[in-house]
Amino acid sequence: MTYNSFHPPRRILMGPGPSDISADVLSALSRPIVGHLDPLFVSMMDEVKSLLQYTFQTKNEFTIALSAPGSAGMEACFVNLVEPGDKVIVCRNGVFGDRMKQNVERIGAEAVVVDSPWGRAVEVDKVAKALDENPDAKFLAFVHAETSTGALSDAKALCQLAQQANCLTIVDAVTSLGGVELRVDEWGIDAIYSGSQKCLSCVPGLSPISFSEKAVEVIKNRKTPIQSWFLDQSLVMSYWSGDGKRSYHHTAPVNSLYALHEALVQLHNEGLENSWARHKAQHQVLAKGLAKLGIEFIVPEEERLPQLNTIKIPIGADDAKVRSYLLNHYNLEIGAGLGDFAGNAWRIGLMGYAARNENVALCLTALEDALSQ
Repeated sequence: MTYNSFHPPRRILMGPGPSDISADVLSALSRPIVGHLDPLFVSMMDEVKSLLQYTFQTKNEFTIALSAPGSAGMEACFVNLVEPGDKVIVCRNGVFGDRMKQNVERIGAEAVVVDSPWGRAVEVDKVAKALDENPDAKFLAFVHAETSTGALSDAKALCQLAQQANCLTIVDAVTSLGGVELRVDEWGIDAIYSGSQKCLSCVPGLSPISFSEKAVEVIKNRKTPIQSWFLDQSLVMSYWSGDGKRSYHHTAPVNSLYALHEALVQLHNEGLENSWARHKAQHQVLAKGLAKLGIEFIVPEEERLPQLNTIKIPIGADDAKVRSYLLNHYNLEIGAGLGDFAGNAWRIGLMGYAARNENVALCLTALEDALSQ
């Protein structure tokens, strides 16, 4: 058998992730590799940390890019904070809220699930009731931007409830970071994780995470060992911080971190609030164009996530055939429905570098063409 080099076509990625990335971020991957303890690379890691603090809007010292995808960021938050027997209130309004529940149960902790309808934000009043009924709960976990449905929940209000109940918060910001307003310190978020491949428009495989001082104290005072050696953040932190010699923990993905650094520099240069505004503006253009095509959104406007647009598949349209047509004729990828929405919805991503006028125009033109076939 003969093997040849893999040369993928240039796709326009407008699905739920990964998102399109700029030429500068792609180029950063090809820069010369250096050792993961090289002083110059360590200096760049310090900049990545500072840029992530800006992006999360936090001064948390414990802010790093985990050398693993967002799913590992989720697991890192749970295995470091939650111990067997702990009670965790988990908000579930889609696939990723359910994954939080599974993490809690695998640890041997108790998950008290607060269900909200698919395609809707987490219901704040239901969470308040659950906290009142479970005064021994130690954590409140929720997804800020549910990728499976395109619903945006009120993280600020949920964090306020948790603080009133003396609970720590664990927040999924995989799809929200960089795309919508998110203020870790101001809202009082204790543990948060994201992914590099969504609104940050970097290659997949890295998970920005941040822990508050309260969360760090919980980790330091655990009664049981952290179940995962690799995800034990008390070991990783000595690699990401300190004025002296950094301790070896694992071989960092050097070139991927080059790319993340470049992506964060671009976000910083644009300005975080400008990025939030750009995502909202492009969503509004897309929404207006979809309305002209007679295509409806699933999520109510006030709960809608601008960077992940979940729409109803028009009656008579063939889900797989339309998406295949877009891919084969326009090199355009949109996402299929997930979970309860499988076969009934499409997910159009406007994340990071993809949130541009030309992408929205192409998507609307291509959809109109595909639906006329």
